[in-house]
Amino acid sequence: MRPRLDAIRECLEGVIPGTMATASPDGTPNVSYLSQVQFVDSDHVALSYQFFNKTRHNLMANPHALLIVTSPLSMAQYRLSLEYLRTETAGPLFESMKAKLAGIASHTGMSGVFRLLGSDVFRVNSIEQVPGETLPAAPPQRNLLAALRATSSRLSACADLDRLLAETLACLEQQFGIQYTMVLMFDESSSRLYTVASRGYQSSGVGSEIALGDGVIGVAARERTPIRIGHMNSEYSYSRAIRESTASSEFADALESEIPLPGLCQPRSQLAIPITTGERLHGVLYVESEQDLRFSYDDEDALASVAGHLGTAIQLLQGASENVEEILGATRAPVPRRGPAPAAAPLLIRHFRENDSIFLGDDYLIKGVAGSIFWTLLKDYSDKQRTEFTNRELRLDGRIRLPDVSDNLEARLILLSRRLEERDGPIRIGKTGRGRFRLSVDCPIRLAEEQERA
Repeated sequence: MRPRLDAIRECLEGVIPGTMATASPDGTPNVSYLSQVQFVDSDHVALSYQFFNKTRHNLMANPHALLIVTSPLSMAQYRLSLEYLRTETAGPLFESMKAKLAGIASHTGMSGVFRLLGSDVFRVNSIEQVPGETLPAAPPQRNLLAALRATSSRLSACADLDRLLAETLACLEQQFGIQYTMVLMFDESSSRLYTVASRGYQSSGVGSEIALGDGVIGVAARERTPIRIGHMNSEYSYSRAIRESTASSEFADALESEIPLPGLCQPRSQLAIPITTGERLHGVLYVESEQDLRFSYDDEDALASVAGHLGTAIQLLQGASENVEEILGATRAPVPRRGPAPAAAPLLIRHFRENDSIFLGDDYLIKGVAGSIFWTLLKDYSDKQRTEFTNRELRLDGRIRLPDVSDNLEARLILLSRRLEERDGPIRIGKTGRGRFRLSVDCPIRLAEEQERA
């Protein structure tokens, strides 16, 4: 039985370069080494187009080629008969190969030489194993199918977004053995992703942001495709969120509005998978490792399934929450009377309307839609002595300016709640029921609407 392409994907990881043979129209052969062979599907591969060399010239005249690939596990060699179809210079396949090639270039000290010009797509007409001795296959470190089954079962039992995120990251560590993980949600109104959950890092980084197209996470989100890198590279790595300048603010010397992105300083392997349902982008599931080539094609497939389950669950939970809120209405619980305020200096809370950033004293807390939500809650607490709120009324509150599409209100409330918990201060948000929560304020506060930044 001839091997299938999807059964020998370990040969395409770039550990051992492939060897490609082409011929000119007059039959003159040419042999060259390849930086990258990318699995596309069971019938197609893509090869990196980096130089206009003899191989490229031959392919344009004669689209047939032979490719030898080698398994780094068994040292078995396979001969693939290829037929050139097209070259892609943009889109998911190109971006995935570009990111992987950047890692290979950095690993081999060829960053200034390796530059992807295009992804040459080939049809695989036949595969045959080259006769020769091979090594016995090593047993797999874990059963990914069993891990996926256990993870799916646990995620299906989650009844709210907070638990869903926590269970997802717990399963990635316990079932898949991945220590460093995070989930980022997509804010369509600003074309940015913000961290809502992380695991394994010294600092959670909740609230840190990444622009669409920035680094491996941003590219995966923009292209709606997994991006997997097996070696450390500077082009796709980042250890800090993009900061918003406060130079023109009167508080420029005192205020800091940057939240460091959680992440390894020098990740050796990275995998970012978009969380989607249909055409809708919810966010990105991101994992990384200090080990080279930690994530394989099989890992990518398994985590893509986890991300698909996560996307469906997010959409179903949001729809269920909205339906329950509609049935229950926005009936408010009785407002408890506040006792006399303690004799202490009030906490100054500053709000910059320009980007809805919030500062507790001189310390930055949050911005964007989550900042707008927090300011609205504080205004109602200060003006009306309110402490009980519902998600439904927030969705209808014009002061918050929620996006019309994909408001991700629950994710923003989780983000706000976790930022307040990390501060370990006198203000907290806690759930009191489905679609309901309470604002707890344990000190006197003073609200200040600051001037917009230039």
